[in-house]
Amino acid sequence: MTKIWKETGFVENDAWVLPVEGEALPAGTRPILALGEFLEQMEASNEGGFGVLIAPADDVTKLAPHLERLALVALAFPAFNDGRAFSHASLLRSRLGYEGEVRAVGDVLIDQIPLMIRCGIDSFAVTNATALKRLAEGRLPGISLHSQPAVKAAEAGQGFSWRRKAS
Repeated sequence: MTKIWKETGFVENDAWVLPVEGEALPAGTRPILALGEFLEQMEASNEGGFGVLIAPADDVTKLAPHLERLALVALAFPAFNDGRAFSHASLLRSRLGYEGEVRAVGDVLIDQIPLMIRCGIDSFAVTNATALKRLAEGRLPGISLHSQPAVKAAEAGQGFSWRRKAS
């Protein structure tokens, strides 16, 4: 079972779904399109409010001319050891200036969530039983000091971020 979590808690009735080939979308839901399909839609219409899925090997900068038409960017974490989506989140927020929702989907583990938040991810599609339990209990692990700049500053201060400024 997948639940959507934000820093404010679990989200009820989230409308975004990853379509399954050959299956109809449930009523009242909105599809998260693969990058190629999303780019085709951009050429075919002037609509907005789209959701797009960025796979690890995708070029997130292809979204730059379409950011105002996006309501959600979902970043795929296919395995715990594939961190390319961390870079995608950072690029979306710091270089491209995307201010909409950025969601982690796939293998979202409890110990990675604080790091994902620092990179600019603000919602999480969580399936991992341990992560779901800890989030429900309000037991998000914390990291008090950081030596790298980030999209979201550490609550305990900047740590050593002053040594190198994000550009």
